[in-house]
Amino acid sequence: MVSIAVLWEDWADRAVALPAYQTAGSAGADICANFPEAERAAGLVLAPLERVVVPTGLRVAIPEGFEMQIRPRSGLALKFGITLPNSPGTIDSDYRGPLGVPLVNLGAEPFVVRHGDRVAQCVVAPVV
Repeated sequence: MVSIAVLWEDWADRAVALPAYQTAGSAGADICANFPEAERAAGLVLAPLERVVVPTGLRVAIPEGFEMQIRPRSGLALKFGITLPNSPGTIDSDYRGPLGVPLVNLGAEPFVVRHGDRVAQCVVAPVV
């Protein structure tokens, strides 16, 4: 079993869920938006074709020989056109900075990302 250390940023809202699997058969754990306190009420409006990095309030420590892949959530992609511009994104084992999720709105309407929304999913995979 692989152990990933997940650390809160000092400013993060600890009431927002940590990455979690929604079912026993889930391959990816959902990642939630976690905005700094001043931005929590308003969230973030993502205009059509706009790209933005959504903060998660987390840092991760991935063991050597593994990576964390950040992938879109299929429901957001199908219903609203929200996806990742670099899918899948990779977090390397030597990266210890903030975990942000780059999103792009390929839909025709503005999309609001609210504090605590599930915005992506992560999959831990071996690197050969």
